[in-house]
Amino acid sequence: MKVLLIGSGGRENALAWKIIQSKHLTQLFVTPGNAGTGNIAINIEFVPYSFESIGKFVIVNKIDMVVVGPEEPLVKGLVDFFASSERLRSVPIIGPSKAGAMLEGSKAFAKEFMTKYHIPTARFFRVNASNRSEAKAFLQTLQPPYVIKADGLAAGKGVVIVNTLPEAEQEIDAMLQGKFGQAGKEVVIEEYLQGIELSVFVATDGKSYILLPEAKDYKRVGEGDTGPNTGGMGAVSPVPFATPDFMQKVENKIIKPTIAGLQQEGIEYKGFIFFGLMKVGDEPYVIEYNARLGDPETEVIIPRIKNDILELFNAIANQTLNTFQLNIDTRTAATVMLVSKGYPGTYEKGFEINNLVNVKDSIVFHAGTTFHNGRTVTSGGRVLSITSLGKNLKEALALSYKNAEIIDFQGKYYRRDIGFDL
Repeated sequence: MKVLLIGSGGRENALAWKIIQSKHLTQLFVTPGNAGTGNIAINIEFVPYSFESIGKFVIVNKIDMVVVGPEEPLVKGLVDFFASSERLRSVPIIGPSKAGAMLEGSKAFAKEFMTKYHIPTARFFRVNASNRSEAKAFLQTLQPPYVIKADGLAAGKGVVIVNTLPEAEQEIDAMLQGKFGQAGKEVVIEEYLQGIELSVFVATDGKSYILLPEAKDYKRVGEGDTGPNTGGMGAVSPVPFATPDFMQKVENKIIKPTIAGLQQEGIEYKGFIFFGLMKVGDEPYVIEYNARLGDPETEVIIPRIKNDILELFNAIANQTLNTFQLNIDTRTAATVMLVSKGYPGTYEKGFEINNLVNVKDSIVFHAGTTFHNGRTVTSGGRVLSITSLGKNLKEALALSYKNAEIIDFQGKYYRRDIGFDL
C-alpha cells in the first residue's frame, strides 16, 4: 500500500513511526511533515496547500489510503471533497465526513448532540450577538469558576476559565468581538465540573467501534498544573483510575450512545473519536469531543498497540471492525514534551537540536522541528515528545526524563512532574 499521511506534529510522527512497521506498506508520504517524519518517510510540501493539490497528488501517485492526523482538514470537508470526486471516491480516508467532524468543529453542535442523545455533560448556554443579554442570567445560575468556550476551532486556545462574573462577561464580549476570529462568533458558557480528566479514544467504522488504550495528558505549562493551557506537556497510558467498572460506565453512557447518535443522524464516520472526559466522583462526563486522535496522547497510545496499524485502518475503511481483535502492550507508556522557552506565548525558533543520536530506550517523536542546512532545528512551540515504555509509570517516566535531559537546544523547557497526580 502507498499511504499519504496528513499533518506535521508529534501525533503524525507517531502514526508514521507505526505505519512504516506495517508489512503492507510500500511507500509513505507525509504532508507537510516535520524533521521526524522526514527521517522515515517522504515529506511533501504542497504549494498552495489545498484539497485540489492533495487530490491531484493522490491520483498521480496512485495512493491507496489517506490518513488524516489533525482536525482542520476534516472540519473543512476533505473527506467530502474526495467523496464528490469520481477519481478519488474509491480512495479510503481515515477520518470522518464534515458532518461528523462537527463534533469537534462546533462546541455548540456537540453540546446539542449530547443533550439529544442523553450523554452526560455539563450544563451549558449558547451565546451569540442576538441573545447576548441572556448570558448574564445563565451565568448567575452557576457557581464559579466559569468556563467560556469559543464555538469553533481555535488551535486549542479557545477555552477560558475565569473566577468572577465580570471576568466571564468580559471574556464573552472579547470572543464575540473577534478574539478568536470566526471561531468565537458563537460562544458556549459551561458549568465547571470538578474532577480529574481522562482521554478515551475509539476507532469506528460507522457501525462498530474498538476501544483504544486510554490516556491522561497534562495541559498546563507549569508544574503542579499551573500557568496557561498548552497543546499538552506530556501524557501517560494506561490511567490507574480508569478501572474496568468506570470504563464500563464510559462505554454504556457515552461511547455507545455517541455511535448510535451518529447513525441516527445519518452521519458517516470512519476514523477516531476522542472523548475528553471528566471523572466526577465515580461518574464520567464529556467535556469535549475531538474528531481525531489527541496530541500528545497519540505518542503514548500508538506505541502500546501491537497490531499492524494498516490492518486496523483497513478494517475501519471496509467496515469490518466487528471482526478485528486489538492487541495491547500491558506496559505503561509515558511521554514528556520538550518545548521552546516562552511557549504557549511568544517564542523563538530555528535553534539546532543536539544529542538526538545519544537517546537510548526511548522513542523521540518530532513535533515542531524542521531541517535547515542539513541540521534539525526547532520550528514550533512543542518541539519533541520523548516516549518510553516501562513495567510501571515510575520506570517509564525515569527513561523519558533521562533522555529529556540528554537532548539539548536553546530555550529547552519541560515539566518534571508528569504523572504527579497518579
